[in-house]
Amino acid sequence: MGRVSGRACIVTGAARGIGRAIGEALLDEGADVCFADINASQVADVADCNKARAQASGGRVAHAAVDVTDREQVREMIAHTVEAFGKLDVKFNNAGVNKPMNFLDVTEENWRFIMDINGLGCMIGMQESARQMIAQGTGGKIVNTASVASRQGFGNVAPYCASKWAVVSLTQSGARDLAQHGITVTGFAPGVVATEMWEQVDQDLMKIGAAERPGQAMEEFSSEILRGRVATPADVTGTTTFLASRDSDYMTGQIVMIDGGMTLV
Repeated sequence: MGRVSGRACIVTGAARGIGRAIGEALLDEGADVCFADINASQVADVADCNKARAQASGGRVAHAAVDVTDREQVREMIAHTVEAFGKLDVKFNNAGVNKPMNFLDVTEENWRFIMDINGLGCMIGMQESARQMIAQGTGGKIVNTASVASRQGFGNVAPYCASKWAVVSLTQSGARDLAQHGITVTGFAPGVVATEMWEQVDQDLMKIGAAERPGQAMEEFSSEILRGRVATPADVTGTTTFLASRDSDYMTGQIVMIDGGMTLV
């Protein structure tokens, strides 16, 4: 029996990177997992690749295409998960984007793009998953993806920082409101993680003149990590599975830093 055996989970932003790793780690410990992402074909491939993994641990796998800023699509994703697994126990609001711009160059379009997905998308995901959990009457867990950027601002990713501060606030607000229904709300804050998203950010920082060569940004951001290296998605999943498990039942309203000692706050 794994730590999350029999638990029905949704992970958004699960077509790659941290989201995919979260879902796969949950499968390894017996959960039923719906991998969800705006990239329909890619997330379908991820789910298909994980069927054998699910069977090996006694879990089940599903997938859904979803734009997390579209409430109706989020409702359809949850309904699809409940149809497949019979319930919803854990919802990971992990989908997120970043598009670096130097502070004085940030546009309304850039702000809305990032805030809509990272902030509004998180809130809608929390609301709709909570409604399903309340209807079930058995409580549940909501887990949000924050960032080290939720603890301090950086000059060329200001909207991203603001959006992740919003995730922290939403986690605290949701924890206070949903406790009466037996629903806990927690989050985790990764630091520098070697994923496809970081590869894109690296290119974007060079385009805006914030870096001169590939890899420079990651080197500079990670230079003070106490563990001496950047993270991999696997460094995050021990904590995310814990947050989905019964072991974290007495935690709510908290953000767990998983940054190798990059930010001590």
